[in-house]
Amino acid sequence: MRRYWQTLICFWGTALAMQAEYQVNLLIELVAIALSLGGSLFTLSLFFGPGYSLGGWNWSEALVVQGFYTTLDGIANAWLRPNLGSIVTYVREGTLDFVLLKPVDSQLWLSLRLMALSGFPEIALGLLLVGWGGLQSGAEASVQELLTVVLMLLSGTTILYSIWFLVAATSIWFVKMWNATEVLRTLLASGRYPISAYPVSLRLLFTFVLPVAFLTTVPAEVLLGRVVATPMLLLSLALACIFFLSTRAFWLFALRHYTSASS
Repeated sequence: MRRYWQTLICFWGTALAMQAEYQVNLLIELVAIALSLGGSLFTLSLFFGPGYSLGGWNWSEALVVQGFYTTLDGIANAWLRPNLGSIVTYVREGTLDFVLLKPVDSQLWLSLRLMALSGFPEIALGLLLVGWGGLQSGAEASVQELLTVVLMLLSGTTILYSIWFLVAATSIWFVKMWNATEVLRTLLASGRYPISAYPVSLRLLFTFVLPVAFLTTVPAEVLLGRVVATPMLLLSLALACIFFLSTRAFWLFALRHYTSASS
């Protein structure tokens, strides 16, 4: 375990040093993040007016959902998008062979080698939005409930990672999976709104098939005291374990069928 932590520190230190060479690009990305969040809040505000709500959620409560979505999007921008988005390229160009020869677990290398600084301000803005929306909604969460929300955010991150990696791993057989990952990102973006705002068929899809509800809406419900925390936490952790173990098993299965780009 210690060797893996030292490896990750070396990976992330190198990634930060590379990005520090292009400071203007970093500033442009920060401006883009601010504009994107401003656009999301403007779009969300269009659903509200005097006496209006979105699926039973008022403006302040919907901000909490948007905050969780922004936080997860920041995590995706910091780790998932730079790393998992490259798997298709490794397979297509045959450079996955070099990854498999390294003395480190290939899934760990493919998942955490790169880190983008631009994701961290988005994570901070998302958490601030969660706090602001919670205060405006009058939420009075205890320390235990706050810890529950943190654990649910971690399990939501695990679910998001597992689904993303699962789709990217299919590039072992289908090298043109870029469109599939874009479709997945679009579906996951539905988590920026409360699940109750969607028709019943989509609620079932986003709860039992593609559990977007457990990424944003359910943690918001726990923070706002809309649901009992413990059952939702156990269900979220169970889903995270199932998705992660399934992803691990699928990756090992995919490697047994990998024949490299040159064979």
